[in-house]
Amino acid sequence: MRVILAEHAGFCFGVKRAINMASETAKKAKDTVYTYGPIIHNPQVVEKFENEGVHAVKNISKVKKGSSIIIRTHGVPPEKESEFFKKSLKVTDATCPFVKKAQKLASKLVNEGYKVVILGEAHHPEVKGILGYTDNKAVVVGNPKEAGKIKKCGKLGVVVQTTQSMQNFLDTVNVLRDKAPEIRVFNTICDATRKRQDSALKLANKVDIMIVVGGKNSANTKHLAELCREKSVPTYHIEGALEIKKSWFKGKKLAGVTAGASTPDWIIKNVIKTITAPERPHNQGRTGQNNKS
Repeated sequence: MRVILAEHAGFCFGVKRAINMASETAKKAKDTVYTYGPIIHNPQVVEKFENEGVHAVKNISKVKKGSSIIIRTHGVPPEKESEFFKKSLKVTDATCPFVKKAQKLASKLVNEGYKVVILGEAHHPEVKGILGYTDNKAVVVGNPKEAGKIKKCGKLGVVVQTTQSMQNFLDTVNVLRDKAPEIRVFNTICDATRKRQDSALKLANKVDIMIVVGGKNSANTKHLAELCREKSVPTYHIEGALEIKKSWFKGKKLAGVTAGASTPDWIIKNVIKTITAPERPHNQGRTGQNNKS
């Protein structure tokens, strides 16, 4: 079995930055270190930090006053940051700079009187954070169909979740253009997302099977798998090598591998080794459900 790794795969700038910031905070801290939610959407990385004493929490009710807390790559709403400071927590802001840009643009638009639309997944922490920067006045839509339900207004402003697919962005904006005589659109999809999507699509066109590696809760990884499936190539979204099954590759000669922006290199390497030498799977200590196209 031959394997080709996508030209752009794995950790992006924002993820590397957040992991480095979390590691440095943990080294310097004299007390317990927390992250508000998982630092990134990758279970193996979160588990590694847990073993090193960096604990992910969903709320700060049990976090001791004066402890160190790290804001995840996806960011948080302003009111949550205020809670951290009220409790005298030592805050390390690891929000991705591209997410910060979307937050600031959304805030600017709402302050200038625009009705703000956020294109993204309503439940995703990044979108919740951006929404908070509009004082929760923005409307979240996930696709052109939902955008079609937006009522017409005088001024419309649009920002987008950094990990959305470019096609969904273009299709949704095309619908929104009829909603207001004045519309300002900011394409806040990050460059790393675009590069990973483009290289995954290019690879999917030439292989017999695609393996997409990354957390099941990772939005950008899920979008990579969706895009590959649209090319009608058998596609499996996995978190690690232990999920791989020999039967997937029966009758296949060329496999493509790509990975989300929060997937470490060592996981990608283990997946490739397992595909090329399936009789000797590598134990990564983490499994998940396979997802066949």
